[in-house]
Amino acid sequence: MKTKYFLTAEDVKLIIKSSESYSLDKRLNVSISVVDDGGHLLGMLRLDGAPSISSYISLSKAKTSALGRRESLVYEEIINSGRFSFLSAPLLEGMLEGGVPIVIENNIIGAVGVSGAKSSEDADVAKAGISALKLI
Repeated sequence: MKTKYFLTAEDVKLIIKSSESYSLDKRLNVSISVVDDGGHLLGMLRLDGAPSISSYISLSKAKTSALGRRESLVYEEIINSGRFSFLSAPLLEGMLEGGVPIVIENNIIGAVGVSGAKSSEDADVAKAGISALKLI
C-alpha cells in the first residue's frame, strides 16, 4: 500500500500567501487558484485590479495542470505546433501557460493556476507559491 500525500489547508494558505506576496512585489493583478490532484478547488484569491475573467481562467489552468500532470504550457505548445485536436480534450479547458503542478516524490498532489498578467508571469507567480512549500 502506498502513502498518498495531499495538500492541507495550511499548505493552501501558504501557497496563496506566497503567490500574493510575489504578485504584489511585481505589481501584478492576478487571480490565484489552488486545486488538489483531482482538480477540485481548495483555495482562490483574486487580487484587487485583477480582471473578473481571471478567476475562471486561473481555475481552468490549475485543473488542466493537475489532471494532465504537467504544466499547462505543454498543452499550449502542442496546440501551437499544429495538433489542434487537443482543443477537444475532455476536462482540459485552461491550455495556456500559468498552470503548474505541485510534485512530491514524483507524485502530483495538486496544482496552482494563475491568470491576469502575461502568461510567463502567471507561471512565475504559481512557482513562487509552490516554492513556499517544503517539499521532500
